Amino acid sequence: MNTTREIAVVIGSGSIGVAIARRAAVGKHLLLSDFDEDTMAGVAEQLRGEGHDVTTHRMDISDHHSVSALADSAAAMGEVTRVVVAAGVSPVQATTERVLHVDLLGTAYVLEEFGRVIAPGGTGVVIASMAGHMGDGFSKEVDHALAYTPTTELLDLPFLAPDQVGDSGQAYTLAKRANALRVQAAAVSWGGRGARVNCLSPGIISTPLAQDEMSGPFAAGYRTMITTSAAGRMGTPSEVGDIAAWLLSAGSSFVTGADLLIDGGVIAAMKAGQLG
Repeated sequence: MNTTREIAVVIGSGSIGVAIARRAAVGKHLLLSDFDEDTMAGVAEQLRGEGHDVTTHRMDISDHHSVSALADSAAAMGEVTRVVVAAGVSPVQATTERVLHVDLLGTAYVLEEFGRVIAPGGTGVVIASMAGHMGDGFSKEVDHALAYTPTTELLDLPFLAPDQVGDSGQAYTLAKRANALRVQAAAVSWGGRGARVNCLSPGIISTPLAQDEMSGPFAAGYRTMITTSAAGRMGTPSEVGDIAAWLLSAGSSFVTGADLLIDGGVIAAMKAGQLG
């Protein structure tokens, strides 16, 4: 194993994943992973053209063995010093079951498997969503179960049965709340290896996924969120990339287990009663 080479793993080759990769992988070997091989290959070629050293690895984030194999491959390449989880599906794109398997369980798999290979001094960032901050929240018992239930037993929790969760929008909110809670819990085990991990909860960011949502059944609600928020606009992938780069850097060395909301003020307006 080449222990002198630093490996930056980016899971998800969408707009936000690419924006973070451009910052997180400078001077490191980028291991780019996605389920969609064609999209991943196109992004890898683009990043190579920009001067990055890139290897691709197809992976299904909802499959434990697939995630474990990615972690093993990354560790065999060098010291894993950066891990970014930017893969996911939106409520318009997927069923309740798919959202739970990809956005909730998949993230838990990554935190667990990369928690055993992350190098001392390494850092991780999970991309969640402002959706996890919406509503009245969940009981302490539910929050604790989402944070600490063993990953292999997570979807066996009664309240995570699809008929109990509800539609894909409710599944998405629950999954993103779980992401932040799992990151906070993982900060303890990652810390035991001298590593850090944090969560980012973006609001409405101008990506193809957001455009799908903007043309879906909740389009009017999204437009209202944008116009009512303090920023009055959608965010950009580069803005998420800049903040992720800070969380991945030595400049944030005292930050771990945190969930940073970057939504232009949507949740603030919601809590103030401006959005209903």
